Amino acid sequence: MREFYTITELTREFGISTRTLRFYEDEGLISPVRRGRTRLFRPADRHLVRQIMRGKRLGFSIAEIREIVQMYRDPPGEVGQLKQIVTKIEEKRDELRQKRRDIEETIAELNASEEACIERLAELGVKG
Repeated sequence: MREFYTITELTREFGISTRTLRFYEDEGLISPVRRGRTRLFRPADRHLVRQIMRGKRLGFSIAEIREIVQMYRDPPGEVGQLKQIVTKIEEKRDELRQKRRDIEETIAELNASEEACIERLAELGVKG
């Protein structure tokens, strides 16, 4: 395992900008080692970036990701942390299910509106 990764290596690996990595640093999510003006990232930072990216893909906000990351740094210990993560996942799943219901309702409303327009056009003798 390597001791350090450069900012360029991580931006290429994860397809993100240097500004994004600096933002994660400013948010306290990662803490690279500084050698002069150069940032060097430990394997643990690289792992955190991977977890941050996964959290973003799953729809978690930076605040939620920070909270999850912080759980691993502080008490209540692994069992408590895992239970909190399961709760967060359940909440996110419920949120996404509600969004899916809202989208399905909107699609149904659009379909009904489209049908009404097509029927009225037919009544007026206009073909699609």
